[in-house]
Formats: sequence, C-alpha cells, structure tokens
Amino acid sequence: MRSLISMVFILLVWATPLQAKTLLVLGDSLSAAYGLPAEQGWVSLLEQELRQRQLAQRVINASISGETSSGGLQRLPRLLNDYRPDLVVLELGANDGLRGTPLRIMERNLRQMVELSRQAGAQVMLIGIRIPPNYGPQYTQRFYSIYPELAQEYDLALVPFLLERVALKPQFMQADGLHPTAAAQPILLQTVWPHLYPLLQPAES
Repeated sequence: MRSLISMVFILLVWATPLQAKTLLVLGDSLSAAYGLPAEQGWVSLLEQELRQRQLAQRVINASISGETSSGGLQRLPRLLNDYRPDLVVLELGANDGLRGTPLRIMERNLRQMVELSRQAGAQVMLIGIRIPPNYGPQYTQRFYSIYPELAQEYDLALVPFLLERVALKPQFMQADGLHPTAAAQPILLQTVWPHLYPLLQPAES
C-alpha cells in the first residue's frame, strides 16, 4: 500500500508542470528593439531561446524607447506588483548619459531599483552601457564605473557592456550609430546569455 501511494505521488509530481519563473526586463530602446519589429529584438530572441531549451520562463519586456533611470524607477513598483518577477534585468542609464543627467541621480535611481526588486523577492541583473564622450572623459568614465560598482556592492550579475561586440562595427548599427540592427540582436543575446543563464538554474540544496 505504501509503495502504491509513493508511486501515485511520483506520477503526480511528474504530471505537474514546472512553475514558470518570470523575468522582467526593464530597459530603454536597446531592449525595446528600436527601429525593428519587436520579435527581432534580443529580448524576444531570449524568450525563444528559453522555450527551445524547455526552461519554463515567462519574459515580460517592459522596455520603452527613450526611458531613463528616473522613468524606470517610477514604473517599477507597479511592474513588480503586477508581474511578481523572480528576476529583474535592469538595462537603463544610456539616456541619462546622453542627456548629461547628473550621475549621482542615475546612480541613486539604479540603486533604488535594485533595492525595490530585492524587497519584492526578485534577483537582479544589471546590464551596463558605454556612452560617447560628449561630456568629457571624466563624466564618461564615471558613468561606466557605476555599473560594476553597484554589481559589487549588491553582489549582482553584470553584463559589462551590452553593445560590446557590435558598437564599433557599422554593419551591426543603424544609421543613427546608436541602435543595433536586426543582425546584431542575436549577438546581443549572446552577450547577455552567459551572465543570465546561471540565474535560471535551480538553487542547489
């Protein structure tokens, strides 16, 4: 009798679908597939990759072209409440840098988003970006250093530079020189994947 109960229990476990983890990507035009059909963007390609690997994941792309760290911070509480993500991928800051936003504001906003996400029970991954030296080398260097500093402070996974493998290759950038083409999107996913994949694995007991 006991063995029969055990067998029924095992069958029920096997028959129960895995609970899908929810990934929330909060970014700007680089994650919103600016100038492209949404399905060609790296976030959509990520969702396809997860499906092909039979990793039960739900991907919510809350990225908006032109988004700043301030805008992301304003929207994040509702997104956390609505979707209750297990993992928040933050790809913000580029528009702050292009507009010359004081870096203390950008850093404060990113820090608050990390803390809000953690308070909601989500892991966080940061995606860094580099900007042109329009505001001088000191601003540019300090801008880029914010991402690794926050990652170290909060022990976060970090993609150092999303456009690392495409930014200096004209064939992978749109005419504006700021946004990657459709051909670049799989490369962006390849840049993100090694940092993201370990976060998708079940915790070791």
